[in-house]
Amino acid sequence: MNQFKTLILIAMLTGLLVWIGDMLYPGGQGLLMALAIAVVMNFVSYFYSDKIVLASYGARPLEQQDAPDLYLLVSRIAQQANIPMPRLAIIQDDTPNAFATGRNPNHAVVAVTTGILQLLSDAELEGVLAHELGHVVHRDILLSSIASVLVQAIMFMSRMAMWVTPRDEEGRTNPLVGLLIAIFAPVSAMVLQLALSRSREYLADEYSAQVTGRPLELANALERISGLNQVQPMRDAQPATAHMMIVNPLRGGGLMGLFSTHPPIQARIERLRAMASRMR
Repeated sequence: MNQFKTLILIAMLTGLLVWIGDMLYPGGQGLLMALAIAVVMNFVSYFYSDKIVLASYGARPLEQQDAPDLYLLVSRIAQQANIPMPRLAIIQDDTPNAFATGRNPNHAVVAVTTGILQLLSDAELEGVLAHELGHVVHRDILLSSIASVLVQAIMFMSRMAMWVTPRDEEGRTNPLVGLLIAIFAPVSAMVLQLALSRSREYLADEYSAQVTGRPLELANALERISGLNQVQPMRDAQPATAHMMIVNPLRGGGLMGLFSTHPPIQARIERLRAMASRMR
């Protein structure tokens, strides 16, 4: 179901971009220009995102001898998922969190904080690691890159609407349409991108529950991790990389929760508990 939602959201982003391009340049030149700019902007991000994000958090590589228990957990899940053993990295931060990056399973990296290794039991940690490998299996880095290309192209086109008055096929101008595009297109694009990110988080939770057979362990882990991140956010957490973490590393509640890249923690926990009930 979440896979289907992802396809719908990508299609909606594409449709929004095509509509804006057609409003500004009925011949399609504006659309092609926006896409070209967005693709160039994301090329470097796609191929070097793992190095960029690991460096931003000061993560260092972990070898098998450095953390044999962690290596064993990840290798076991990777074997079940039928993907290569990902590289491991450690972040010196007492706040518990984890993320996966890399454009495909052959270039995947799983990073964990020192705080999460100290906080969680082996079973809870396994649930978290399975969640992160779920992102790798489902090619979420690729999907988020596609969404990012579309969103940035939409943003570019909406800015153009401030300077280029939309014309219909007969050449008549319509300033009101330009104003509506400039105001509502970026908001619509952002909402769709957030919905896509939330859908992938649910899918990764489901994957973890199926692989480990213990959804309650992941539910417990999410509850504990989330609570500590609200009290003490990660030191180097940034909005640009917050969507990669298993829980949002930034403080945010109330109205700001509507614009979070993650579904509400309580909703994720309830879904996992429902899965546990069905597995009995």
